[in-house]
Amino acid sequence: MTMDEYLERLKKGTLKLYALEQELPPREAVAVRRRYIEGETGVSLPKIGSFSIDIERAARKNCENMIGTVQVPLGVAGPLKVSGEYAKGEFYLPLATTEGALVASVNRGCGAITRAGGADVRIFRDGMTRAPVFSARDVAHAREISDWVMSHPREIAAAAEATTSHGKFLDAAVTVVGTSVFVRLEFDTKDAMGMNMVTIASERAAEAISDATGARLVALSGNLCTDKKPAAVNLVRGRGRSVSAGVWLEDSLIAEVFKTDARTFTEVNTRKNLVGSAVAGSLGFNAHAGNVIAALFIACGQDPAHVTEGSMAITTVDPRDGGIYVSVTLLDLPVGTVGGGTGIETQRECLDLLGVAGGGDPPGSNARKFAEIVAAGVLAGELSLIGAQAAQHLARAHKQLGR
Repeated sequence: MTMDEYLERLKKGTLKLYALEQELPPREAVAVRRRYIEGETGVSLPKIGSFSIDIERAARKNCENMIGTVQVPLGVAGPLKVSGEYAKGEFYLPLATTEGALVASVNRGCGAITRAGGADVRIFRDGMTRAPVFSARDVAHAREISDWVMSHPREIAAAAEATTSHGKFLDAAVTVVGTSVFVRLEFDTKDAMGMNMVTIASERAAEAISDATGARLVALSGNLCTDKKPAAVNLVRGRGRSVSAGVWLEDSLIAEVFKTDARTFTEVNTRKNLVGSAVAGSLGFNAHAGNVIAALFIACGQDPAHVTEGSMAITTVDPRDGGIYVSVTLLDLPVGTVGGGTGIETQRECLDLLGVAGGGDPPGSNARKFAEIVAAGVLAGELSLIGAQAAQHLARAHKQLGR
């Protein structure tokens, strides 16, 4: 069948756009769909139809109704010296962005950290969550459900872990509101970000809870997870990888690199990142953590929607004799090095650049290494922007690089 014949069937409605892959190889289906959209809208899409990635894989695993790709400029910042438990050495950060001045800013922060001897980075918690919500008959029944969940972790673990060869059940926390019972299940997902893994495992765990208690499952996700939304529970309990990065900056380095001093740098962080964020009711107490996280996530095949969680970072500055210790803590950083967009060739090359592509040995080590690098990159971005504002250079930088 020719291209024109497929287009005619689409116009008549005898063939649906989403069904093209059932009759054609993915590459041909993408071309037919794009041609149809061009005809319907009167807009030519030659650049969207030009790509280097394996369209066969992407159309099957990453995107429905695919018509092509959108390219995002990719820059590099570094070298960035990292002294973590998993990430050790100097790294060049791949940053996908359309915001002029961002890569230059992060690059300046990387240079400062490397000159200072590197960023100390540590992961404090590692667990992906899903929180089913159940309906109880009354508050007495809600208490029975809660008691059963808290006293039967082995049964929950057995049910959940039967669905995966990689995930491991870690914990369950119960929150009761009237007759609504939320069970926040937490899993070690190794090198995967793990949302698909924990969703499937949580479904089986929820069945076990319902069978044992008579609780009625209302929704597999009750929003106490909390996924892809800024939420205080993730700051308090953590989600994904909870990681901190810090660096000691001497007075001379602050003056030379950032053209300011320790007192001014500290005041900007206090009045802007802490007090300003508090007045705004923000859940992120930082300068622009989301900027760096978004650029790294897009480059490295992470779920961009999780920037909403990662951006809830807290930046602190501790004044000491001779300088300051600056740190950033990301309590909710969902990242992985297998699954999802990490298998797309361009994104995998970026993960290769960082030495974290694929599964680690031991399992989980690559994702944790990546989390440490992301945290150090966020720290670099925080240093540069705080420094620019302390020196009153922000507008000048954007005039030069971001117009």
